[in-house]
Amino acid sequence: MANVGKRIKAAREGIDRNKDYALADAVALVKERGTAKFDETVELAINLGVDPRHADQMVRGACVLPNGTGKNVRVAVFARDAKADEAKAAGADIVGAEDLLAEVQGGKIDFDTVIATPDMMPLVGRLGKVLGPRGMMPNPKVGTVTPDVTKAVKDAKGGSVQFRVEKAGIIHAGVGKVSFEAGKLEENIKALVDAVVKAKPAGAKGTYVKRVALSSTMGPGIKLDLASVTE
Repeated sequence: MANVGKRIKAAREGIDRNKDYALADAVALVKERGTAKFDETVELAINLGVDPRHADQMVRGACVLPNGTGKNVRVAVFARDAKADEAKAAGADIVGAEDLLAEVQGGKIDFDTVIATPDMMPLVGRLGKVLGPRGMMPNPKVGTVTPDVTKAVKDAKGGSVQFRVEKAGIIHAGVGKVSFEAGKLEENIKALVDAVVKAKPAGAKGTYVKRVALSSTMGPGIKLDLASVTE
C-alpha cells in the first residue's frame, strides 16, 4: 500500500486543485501522470445544474467520439431474419433472438453493449432486471433501439459513448486512453461536452454546466476551464 500511496502523491504534485486548467494543459498533465502498468482510460466528469429526480431534468444521450474510445467493444444485437444478417455484416459480435435471450437469462453476458430492432423490444424487455443495472438496456434515445442496425453497430464499434446523469447531477464517461495523441483526446473531450450541452433538458434552470474535470483511471482529477472546452 505504501507504493500506491507514493505513486498517488507523486501524481498529485504540481497540480493546483483550486485552479481551472486550459484543456490542452489539463490533457498534458493527465498524460504525464498516467503511469500505471496498463493503458489508463481518460475520464471526464461533468457536474450539471440539474436534479435528475425530475423527469424534465434528466440528461441522457450518446456521442460518437471522433477518435474512438480505444476499447474493443463487443456488440450484441437482438434481431431476426434480414436485420440479423445486416447486423452480422456490420460487424456485430453476437446476433440472436430467443436463443440470445436464453443465454443472457442464464448469466452469459459476453458483450459490452446491446442493440435491438424495435420489433424485438417486447422480448428484450424481459431482460430489464439483468441489463438495466449494467447500463446496457437498449433505448431509442441513445440510438440502440433502431431499424438501422448497420449504423448502430458501426457507431458502437467506432467509438459511441452513452451518457446519463447520475443522482448527484454528474455525468461520467471515458473519452479515450492515455496513449492517445493529445490533440485526439482534446477533440474527443470537446465532442462529448458539446453533446451534453445539446442534450440540455427543458427543465434545467440557471447554470447548466457547472464544472468539468479530467482524470485518468488511477490519476488525480484536474479541473477544466469551461471556456476551453466549449469554444
